[in-house]
Amino acid sequence: MANAILTPTEVTRKAAMILHQKLNFIGKVDRQYDDSYAKDQKIGSTLKVRLPNENTVRTGLPMSAVNVSETSVDLVVGTVKGVDMSFTSTELALDIDTFSERIIEPAMSVLAANVEADALNMYKEVYNLYDGDTAAFSFTSMANARQNQTDNLAPLSNRCMTMNTNHATKFMIDTKGLFHDDEAISAQYREGKMGRTGGYDCYENTLLLPHTTGTAAKTTGYLINGASQSGAAMTVNTGTTTFLIGDVITIAGVNRVHPETKVNTGVLQQFVITALSGTSATSLAISPSLAATGVRQNVSAVPANGAAIVKVGAGASETLVQSLGFHKNSFAFVTADLPMPQGVDFARREVVDGISISLIRDFTISDRSFPTRLDILYGYKAIRPQTAVRVHNDG
Repeated sequence: MANAILTPTEVTRKAAMILHQKLNFIGKVDRQYDDSYAKDQKIGSTLKVRLPNENTVRTGLPMSAVNVSETSVDLVVGTVKGVDMSFTSTELALDIDTFSERIIEPAMSVLAANVEADALNMYKEVYNLYDGDTAAFSFTSMANARQNQTDNLAPLSNRCMTMNTNHATKFMIDTKGLFHDDEAISAQYREGKMGRTGGYDCYENTLLLPHTTGTAAKTTGYLINGASQSGAAMTVNTGTTTFLIGDVITIAGVNRVHPETKVNTGVLQQFVITALSGTSATSLAISPSLAATGVRQNVSAVPANGAAIVKVGAGASETLVQSLGFHKNSFAFVTADLPMPQGVDFARREVVDGISISLIRDFTISDRSFPTRLDILYGYKAIRPQTAVRVHNDG
């Protein structure tokens, strides 16, 4: 019986399924497929993602109405990554499993690694950092990360811990590899799955790299320059050392408040640097935007003039070995459809679990080869970074 030639749908869907199983970080965050891009209308590359409204509570009978203030974050869907292949008509006559093993799997492995590594840069938007400096990653590290997320009102369900290989090894030694047998996370196979423990679905990921900080020391020498400052930038006295995007700082006297009651927790609020400072900075760009009043209040007080700025978890140009605890809705990863061409051998698009991937194949008559490209158009953003936490342990 003659071999059945593989169809575009078979090939494309198999590719999407392989990509899906290899993305153990992207696979556990909020994945959205925007079909607006599949329509003729042009919507641009920036999506507005609306954040939940916040309200204040009054005490007593007199009404004190507060205007609803909706906020949003911009998510740019503008990155294209792909892999290019070429195969013969003979190879197309293979069964899908053999074709997948020989052709699709290697292509999807390298594509998945590059897309996942790119998306993991969202850690630089996370300002909560548990600092286990000089200690090895252990169950204590995970417990403290869990407390941080709970204090910031991350829902108890759908929490994951993406662990670098160093932390994963140390953790398995510390816990003797004892994980709960949870069939729920086996329903959708993901590479790197370790199991469930400590309130987390745990995954080992070789692509979560350490963070190298700027040249500022822990005692940075920078001071707040001017009282009553708020917002996403702080004026500081001019220094000579640098802060890099992703560095975490605290400001003396500026504590975190409970997200709902706005009561001072007595714990310093952490901020992440969002722009390179340069060597003679007069201001620092930070997240979250500092607010000491109103429905978006997140700190106990505005910084005092001369308040000291301290770097968390690292000294000058130090490397932070880190893992990442997060809730599903901490981050969003969005894919969209690329336009499909006419006049080629075949073109097909498939969406699997919110991830859109397209395959286009042409024919070269000179050697009867089929040049083929697989593409994914995507974007990502930390939507609720307060519900995620970076975990730093050197050992």
